[in-house]
This record gives sequence, structure tokens and C-alpha cells, in this order.
Amino acid sequence: MDAAPDPRWDLADLIRRRMDELGLSFRKLAEAAVDPAGEGAGALWTRGTLENLTKREPVKAPSAPQLRALAVGLQLPLRSVQDAAAAQWFGVETVYDDDVDPETRLLVRRYQSMSPEDRRRLQIIAETYDPTGS
Repeated sequence: MDAAPDPRWDLADLIRRRMDELGLSFRKLAEAAVDPAGEGAGALWTRGTLENLTKREPVKAPSAPQLRALAVGLQLPLRSVQDAAAAQWFGVETVYDDDVDPETRLLVRRYQSMSPEDRRRLQIIAETYDPTGS
């Protein structure tokens, strides 16, 4: 049986780094983190939750509206925030191949621990997969 993987802090680290870049306080980020799809919903993050998250304390996995709101507050593409959350809570790494199709992404467990040969095999599978079977 595999040993439990080390905890991941991808979203926590992304938030902290981006707050530093933008000069945001936890309170300012909480105020700015409003879901653009949730008319009148208001802020979806509290200062305390954001602070706990960046201190690497346990918090609940965020919802889709919370991730959209966080992307707005951090002024980042939603895709970046979603990828960081998937890695932190589910151990899933997102792999893109911008040379083939920048919109295509693979969600892969333990990608970083794969050998370069295994990564290349995975890339070939993704590039040649045809869901229609033709």
C-alpha cells in the first residue's frame, strides 16, 4: 500500500505569492473576492479563512463559486486557481501541452514523480487518443 503523500499547499502558496505581488491584505482580498457569476452574492471568502489557508491550516476545499471569486480577487485566470486547488485538495496535477492545443489539459496524479519517459508516454497517449474510435 502506498504511503500517504505529503500535504500539498499549491493554492495556499499561490494566494500568498499573489497577495505579495499585488500588495493585498487579507481584508482587501476578501472584499475583492466576489464571484462574477453570482449576481449580488457578495464576497465569498472571509479574512480569517484566507489567513488560515495561507498559514497552511486545514480548511474546507473551496466551491466553484469561491474559486471564481478568488480568481477575480487575485486577478488571475480561473484556470490557474482551479489547477492549484485540484493539486492541493485532490493531489491532481494539471498538464498542458501548448504546442498541441492550449485548451487541452490532462489531470494526472503524481505527475511530478513520473520519469521523463513515462511523461512522454502519457503525452503520446493524450495526443493520439480518439474518443470516436476511428
